[in-house]
Amino acid sequence: MNTAELADRIAADHDLTKVQARQLVDAVVAAITEAAAAGDEVALNGFGRFKVTERAARQGRNPATGETIQIAASRKLGFSAAKSVRDQLNAAKPAGGKGKAKPAAKGKPAARR
Repeated sequence: MNTAELADRIAADHDLTKVQARQLVDAVVAAITEAAAAGDEVALNGFGRFKVTERAARQGRNPATGETIQIAASRKLGFSAAKSVRDQLNAAKPAGGKGKAKPAAKGKPAARR
């Protein structure tokens, strides 16, 4: 689901226009982004928690040349799902055949994607 699909769903479920629903979605995303930029944690009961974590500077390697490079310190936005969301995810069965692929029949190679 993308932003437009989320706004369409909210509009349909709450008797709003698509424009109003999109403004609500954009406002929620902006509020979460502003709080994260300020270093604040955003906790949405029953959904989860957005939390900023600090990543220390470290050395890495350029995969093309193998040269050692310095990677600057940065901040990362993490998300931890609430227990109710995790429980719902783990109870749901994959829809539309998007689960694990079936094994290939004996003697036949698996199809490439």
